[in-house]
Amino acid sequence: MEGRTITRADLSESVFQEVGLSRNESSDLVETILGEVVEALARGESVKISSFGSFAVRDKGQRVGRNPKTGQEVPILPRRVLVFRASNVLKSLINGMPDESGKEQSSG
Repeated sequence: MEGRTITRADLSESVFQEVGLSRNESSDLVETILGEVVEALARGESVKISSFGSFAVRDKGQRVGRNPKTGQEVPILPRRVLVFRASNVLKSLINGMPDESGKEQSSG
């Protein structure tokens, strides 16, 4: 695995290259999209991106955990967690498997 991380700047540069907007407009577009996703998740809404996956916020209840060093029981407070579920299209691309049409997905 390569270990490279895609940044907001990388996304903006890709929009600049592919769409032809100015660099500032590309950056603004990426920020607007990410902002909309964040705001929707903060409101507890799900976000579905076709052929990519869905993000959702899930409430986890209080439970009892255990300190692995001491074995002492510790309460874990209720919290909200972000979950991502990849679409079947994305899973197929990652695994190099054919999509629903029977065509092999390319990796780049």
